[in-house]
Amino acid sequence: MSLAVVSSRAITGMAARAVTVEVHLANGLPGLSLVGLPDTEVKESRERVRSALQNSRFEFPARRITVNLAPADLPKASGCFDLPIALGILAASGQLPEAGLRTHEFAGELSLTGELRAVRGGLAMASAVAAEPSARALVLPAGSAQEAALVEDATVYGARTLLDVCAHLAEPGVAIPLPRAVVPSAVAAASGVGHDGARATGLSETSDISDVKGQAHAKRALEVAAAGGHHILFYGPPGTGKSMLATRLAGLLPALSKAQAVEAATLASLSAQGFDMRHWGRRPFRAPHHTASSAALVGGGSAPRPGEISLAHRGVLFLDELPEFQRRVLEVLREPLELGYVTISRAGGHATFPAAFQLVAAMNPCPCGDLGHPSRSCRCTSEAVARYRGRLSGPLLERIDLHVEVPALNAETFAAPASGERSDVVARRVRQARERQLSRQGQLNCGLSGRALETQCALRPDALDVLHRAVTQHHWSARTYHRVLRVARTVADLAGCADIDAHHVGEAVQYREAPAS
Repeated sequence: MSLAVVSSRAITGMAARAVTVEVHLANGLPGLSLVGLPDTEVKESRERVRSALQNSRFEFPARRITVNLAPADLPKASGCFDLPIALGILAASGQLPEAGLRTHEFAGELSLTGELRAVRGGLAMASAVAAEPSARALVLPAGSAQEAALVEDATVYGARTLLDVCAHLAEPGVAIPLPRAVVPSAVAAASGVGHDGARATGLSETSDISDVKGQAHAKRALEVAAAGGHHILFYGPPGTGKSMLATRLAGLLPALSKAQAVEAATLASLSAQGFDMRHWGRRPFRAPHHTASSAALVGGGSAPRPGEISLAHRGVLFLDELPEFQRRVLEVLREPLELGYVTISRAGGHATFPAAFQLVAAMNPCPCGDLGHPSRSCRCTSEAVARYRGRLSGPLLERIDLHVEVPALNAETFAAPASGERSDVVARRVRQARERQLSRQGQLNCGLSGRALETQCALRPDALDVLHRAVTQHHWSARTYHRVLRVARTVADLAGCADIDAHHVGEAVQYREAPAS
């Protein structure tokens, strides 16, 4: 038969769209043409496929070969079509039985020797295949098959060479089945799924909040942020523990569910670095350098890939030295902070990536860092301090729920041994507070809005009076007012109280302190 049809997948955003690879052999001048909106990377597959077939001891047909990637309006920008194209040529030329192609989907990049190289998006492909009623098996390179096996409902096979795939698809009786991909037992045992604390984040067991000396107010604020999913900004002189506190937040968060872990791993598998199986089930922690571009932060590219905010989905995004980021870079965070996702638009289409991260930011009070220090004098002029703080826009700061000072410590505190509650103790309270929120309203307090905000954050008269006086004194906007309400609701949940009283509101108001001028 001179026509063969092979099923594959194309990555568009987080989705793995179905692609039909049609291969037709006709009489005429020998050659291979690709149609169906292929990108440069796909067009280059012609030479890879030719060399891989010849070096695998197959015959490359001396005929006019047409390869159609359908649907034609879907951009294809990956080397993952090498394997289905090669199999289609073999089936169309009668060198491979076509029956096995109907029950499988294929993706993989070929080397010139016929070896299969890992492709990005294996997890997304496995999730898409598992959701289809056809229940096809997915054949991937061995380097991508293990991560795809994390999708339990998908049948995934890992292959090392083109010959291995052909042996799997051979006639019954002579076929050599590929091994089904499985999650390594060591990875499953070390997974953070279902475990709280440091194990659920990939952080060292020694990365405990009790290691931070002093700073009881900042530790309490971090607990409140963890309990309600609130964004938090730490400000204070250098060396006071801001970065240490930020790295401890992930260890206070509850364990990821299986679905959340797969979602986070899928985003990582779409990135340029790929997904590291050692991080399976662990809360992401991303800390981009302050020289990062807006594309690095939110994602981009002609074939859009997730940026840092999406790679931190379900985890923590730490922005140290916040004013050192370019202002236009920080401004792109405004919508994701509100919406929990980001949409990247390009001429060829658009892609939406989830970005429900928890922001932890840190900054010095001034360029030299000594403003307000008890024993060192600030060397900055008032104009320099104003310019430094002016790099952060009001709308961006309004979207950060807690603004907490981390003051300088005295020598006695430094010399004293570390003390305070351990992360597992605090994480237990955080988990209980989150369970109250989810059972009451089906979401964390950070997401309350509209009527749900009015219903769940109703205040007693004394609490309402405290909040109104704070709004009048600090000239807060409606957005800030609502964010203080959400934080007060979280403080009450940590205390196990059904109603929000003046004490809870008073604590929430303390977390909106502005840096000293």
